[in-house]
Amino acid sequence: MTLADYLNNLKGKRIAVLGYGISNRPLTKLLTDAGLDVTVRDKGALPEIPGAETVSGEGYLAGLTEDVIFRTPGLRPDKIPLKPDAVLTSEMEVFFDLCPCPILAVTGSDGKTTTTTLISELLKAAGKRVWLGGNIGFPLLEHIPEMDPSDAAVLELSSFQLMSLHGRAGTAVITNVRPNHLDWHTDLTEYAEAKRNVFLGQRAGDLLVLNRDDPGSRACGESAPGRVRFFSRLEQQPEGAYFDGETVFFRGKPILKRQDIRLPGLHNVENWMAALCAVYDEVGEEVCRTVARDFSGVAHRLEPVRTLRGVEYINDSIASSPSRTAAGLKALAGRGIVLIAGGYDKHIPYDDLGPLIGETVRVLVLCGATAEKIMAAVLAAPGPQPEIIKTEDLSSAVLAAAGAAREGEIVLLSPASASFDQFKNFEERGDRFKEIVNAL
Repeated sequence: MTLADYLNNLKGKRIAVLGYGISNRPLTKLLTDAGLDVTVRDKGALPEIPGAETVSGEGYLAGLTEDVIFRTPGLRPDKIPLKPDAVLTSEMEVFFDLCPCPILAVTGSDGKTTTTTLISELLKAAGKRVWLGGNIGFPLLEHIPEMDPSDAAVLELSSFQLMSLHGRAGTAVITNVRPNHLDWHTDLTEYAEAKRNVFLGQRAGDLLVLNRDDPGSRACGESAPGRVRFFSRLEQQPEGAYFDGETVFFRGKPILKRQDIRLPGLHNVENWMAALCAVYDEVGEEVCRTVARDFSGVAHRLEPVRTLRGVEYINDSIASSPSRTAAGLKALAGRGIVLIAGGYDKHIPYDDLGPLIGETVRVLVLCGATAEKIMAAVLAAPGPQPEIIKTEDLSSAVLAAAGAAREGEIVLLSPASASFDQFKNFEERGDRFKEIVNAL
């Protein structure tokens, strides 16, 4: 079915778009331009939207009697009061149904953006036209008429998007499954089940790439409909990728030296192995080496901001979970670290992070709703303890960190928490950190 066919089939039906965010704005225009009966509903204030009715405020879901409902990713499907014959879908679900080219989908608690971007860069370097989207890039549904079967759609998918998704990705990657978003999901089991939706629609010849070292990712191999390929830092993988501490191997062949990979940290070696498992057959060894030397990373992921008076400032605002902050601390261990942490509480435990902070951080600067939880985990850990400074907000935290840092040290923003207590998202938080640092 083409996109035009799909839109034509919606004629005569009443359509609701729930949430007017990044993915649903172009979706709304696509629907209204097709002359369809569209109502946009959002808890927040809405602008005037040409061709659409609007319902906003706390009761925006009241009287939801439309026939086709497009869900925003952040709204749980079971919180939507549907009439019995209504169809619940999303921009991403329709894209899966209509996409004319192979889909490579990446999910995971940590590393999914870097892995998705690496896959995209590798395919582009090999001459493939790539459409990067999902949780990064831009909404792709409206671009389906521009796509050819020889292209590739590379998607990063969050658990929110996957909660109700049952499409087919010819290649799927699960980087890891660690506690995250437990303020939104009912428990870790539901969160993990959402991640599994990335591969349950696969067929016998499709490929699932899993992290052998991560129990949550590894367990997915037991129910995979297609082929499974593992990557590991702990065990050799004859059909997958393996890192022996110096070299990345694929199918037993040395592909990359550690020094070839420009990205810092062992977690980025894992991201590279995941990408190799996904697309090595299509790109080859030389492309991998070229991209490894050139690719310097994605914004807000151990991103160097500036060096001032001998102190390096690094933005790792993406670290919205303890496991992500742990990866950053391990990547930078051995240098004096002044860590800025804290933010919105996603109800994730910090017990495992406490000892690592004690081992790697000289000064811990805390702010936000999780400040007390992080401090309690650090104080409860055996071994060395950092100096702890509590502040009110990010601005005062940066100033305190700058005052505490010594020449040769790092000031690292790696909050181990979401941003929603003070910012719309981690990008806004990271951008604000860079503004403050550049104004010092």
